[in-house]
Amino acid sequence: MRAVLQRVAGARVVIAGETVGQINAGLLVLLCAERGDAQAQADKLLAKILKLRIFSDTAGKMNLSVQDMGGGLLIVSQFTLAADASGGNRPSFTGAAAPDEGRRLYDYFVAQARIAHPVVQTGQFAADMQVHLVNDGPVTIPLRIEPLYVG
Repeated sequence: MRAVLQRVAGARVVIAGETVGQINAGLLVLLCAERGDAQAQADKLLAKILKLRIFSDTAGKMNLSVQDMGGGLLIVSQFTLAADASGGNRPSFTGAAAPDEGRRLYDYFVAQARIAHPVVQTGQFAADMQVHLVNDGPVTIPLRIEPLYVG
């Protein structure tokens, strides 16, 4: 499972002109389930995201997690994180989980996030979304939890 985290001062997801998810300071989480991923990868990735110390403390050091600073999570599905452009100019997305499995793992990840964290907003799986953000820092962190198998 892959994620790209962006520390934001604020972010929102717009679909067909309507805001469907919005947070103030926190993390924009672009999330991709890969072939072979299971709930175990989602659990590990979520735990890492919630504990990752990338927010500044009073001394200006990156020493606080999103939980420590009470920030929001805006979780957006993005299968294109599985892109492989090594074979030419058109990326292949065969490394991404099949749509039904990707949706199941995305929904699971969001449900677990809502249990573990008080402020969770989302985009909409497989929708054409516009993501608006103010990247704070900028701080952008890619994360990957290896799949159990690739089949």
